[in-house]
Amino acid sequence: MLLIYPPVAKPGEPPAGIALLAGILRGHNLPCTLLDASLEGLLYLLDSPPSPTDTWSRRACRGLTANLAGLKKPQLYANQDSYQRAVADVGRVLDLIGRSQDVGLSLANFQDQNVSPLQSADLLQAAAIYETNIFYPYFRDRLPGLIQTAQPELIGISLNYLSQAIPTFALIGFLKKQYPGLPVVLGGGLVTSWLSNPAFTNPFTDLVDHLVAGPGEEGLLALLNTPNNKKHHTPQYDDLPLLDYLAPGLILPYAASSGCYWNKCSFCPEKAEANPYHQVPPSLVLSDLAILTKRHQPRLIHFLDNAVSPALMRHLTDQPPGVDWYGFARVSPLLADRDFCKALRQSGCLMLKLGLESGDQGVLNNMEKGIDLDLVSRTLAALKEAGIATYVYLLFGTPSESIIEARKTLAFVRRHSEEITFLNLAVFNMPVCGPDARTLALSEFYDADLTLYTDFNHPRGWNRKEIRRFLDQEFKRDPAVAAILRRDPAVFTSNHAAFFCKT
Repeated sequence: MLLIYPPVAKPGEPPAGIALLAGILRGHNLPCTLLDASLEGLLYLLDSPPSPTDTWSRRACRGLTANLAGLKKPQLYANQDSYQRAVADVGRVLDLIGRSQDVGLSLANFQDQNVSPLQSADLLQAAAIYETNIFYPYFRDRLPGLIQTAQPELIGISLNYLSQAIPTFALIGFLKKQYPGLPVVLGGGLVTSWLSNPAFTNPFTDLVDHLVAGPGEEGLLALLNTPNNKKHHTPQYDDLPLLDYLAPGLILPYAASSGCYWNKCSFCPEKAEANPYHQVPPSLVLSDLAILTKRHQPRLIHFLDNAVSPALMRHLTDQPPGVDWYGFARVSPLLADRDFCKALRQSGCLMLKLGLESGDQGVLNNMEKGIDLDLVSRTLAALKEAGIATYVYLLFGTPSESIIEARKTLAFVRRHSEEITFLNLAVFNMPVCGPDARTLALSEFYDADLTLYTDFNHPRGWNRKEIRRFLDQEFKRDPAVAAILRRDPAVFTSNHAAFFCKT
C-alpha cells in the first residue's frame, strides 16, 4: 500500500497518521510505502523561485536557501526577529509562486478563489482539471517512479485539513487518469468530519473507491482482507524525509490517545462527531517512545492528544522519555500541584497547551468546560514556578458570551500576563452537528454541501463582526496582551513555540 499525506500542511514535523498506519500494516506483514507529498511538494515548488522586481521579493528569493537551512538550525531560534524574518521571507517566495498561477500559497495554506474546498462539485472539478493544479508537475514527476517501485494494491490518502482538500482531489484526478485500476482510499480528520454528519451523502462515489472514518486501521485491514491481530504496533517514520522538515531537529509527533477523555464541552467537534475515546496504555506509550527516540534521536516530542491524560503524565514523571516534550492538557488539580509540576518539568515538559476558552465562570459553566477560574489561576502559577511555558487558547463568541464576558476574559489575561507565555485567539464556529445547532442554527455558515459549521442566531446579539472588532481594537491592543502575542512564532505558531521556551 502507498500512503500519501497531501499538500498543504505545515512542514514542521512528519505526519503522524500515516506513520501510525505504517506500523499497523507492517505489524500485519503488509508492506507499505509512505509519501509526505506536502513537504516534498512545497520544496519542489521552492526549487524554482520566480524572478521578482520589488525589493522584498528579491531579498526573499536571494535568501531562500539560507532561510530554509536556517529554519533547521537552533541558532536561528535564539533571535525571534531573525526567525520571524526567515519565515516571512520563505512565505513571500511561496506567495509569489502561488500568485503566478492565481492561487494563494503559503507554508500552511492553499487557497483558490475559483474553487472551494467546501463544495463537492468544486472538488470534483479540481480532479477533472488536475493538470491546472500548481502541484501537478510534482505529482507528474514523483508518483510514476514511486508507484512503479512500490507496486501498491491500494493508495491511501490522509486528508485532514481544508488546506489539503483541493490539492488532494487534483492528486486523485491524476491517479485515476494514469492508474485507473488502482483503488483510492480517502481518510483522515476532514473525511471523518464529513462522514459524521448525518446529512452527508457521498458525492465522490465515481472518483474515490472508499471513504474511511476514524483512525483508519480497521477499514484498511478489511480492504486488504487481513484480520486485525489486535496487537499494539509502534508507529514507523522510517520512510519519511526526517531531516528535511523545517525545525531545528526532528519533532516526533505521537498520539497516546484518540478522542477526548473529557468529551463534554458543548462547542467541541469531538463531542459533536461522537468520536470515542481510546487511550494507549501508558506503559506501551513509554515503550514506543523508547524505541522511537533511540531510532530517530528527536529534538522534541509532540503529543497530539486532545489532552494528555493525568495517568500518562504521572508515568512520564516516573520514567522520563529523555527528550523534551509538549502537548495539550486539561486544567486539573494535578497541574495546580506545584511539586507535581516541578516533576513534570524534570520529565522534559517544556510547554503545555491549555484550552481555557473564557475568563468568565458563567461562560465556562455553560459550555460544560468542567474547570473553575480559581483552579486555572493556581495552575498557571504552578506551571510558571516550575518553568513550564503555557500556550493558552481562548474562544470568543460562544452562545453564552457577550462583550461583557469577553472583557472579563481580557481582565483575566491581563492579571495573568506574566504566567501566560503564548495566546491563541479564535472566533467560535458552531459545529453543524453540535448540541446547540438544533435550536440556534439559522443556515449553513458557508453555502456549501461540505461545510462543517452553521450560522446561528446569537442569544446575546454578539455577532462575528462585533467580535472581530473587539479583538482587533480592544483585546489585541491591550499592552499586556500585545506583549504576549508578539512572542507567537509566525505561521508555525505552537509547533515551533517550544523552541523559544527557556530551558
